[in-house]
Amino acid sequence: MTEQENAVETVEQTEAPQLSLKDISTFVQIIDICSKRGGFEGQELEAVGSLRNRTVAFLNAAAPAEGEAPQGDLPVEEEASAEA
Repeated sequence: MTEQENAVETVEQTEAPQLSLKDISTFVQIIDICSKRGGFEGQELEAVGSLRNRTVAFLNAAAPAEGEAPQGDLPVEEEASAEA
């Protein structure tokens, strides 16, 4: 390999994965959707709810002072029509 290829490979290896507040907010939305759809068993609900609450508290504490907690990236679900 050339020196430039080695440098690029080294940089790629040393960069730590990053999560944004928006990513974490999306995580909360995924929990909400899975819960709404019955994706968790009864014995799992306490742990899932606790994790969700801690995550929301983190988002609220980490949000900029002038704004609200960031919103996630999931598309908004439309409710199923009453005709179905």
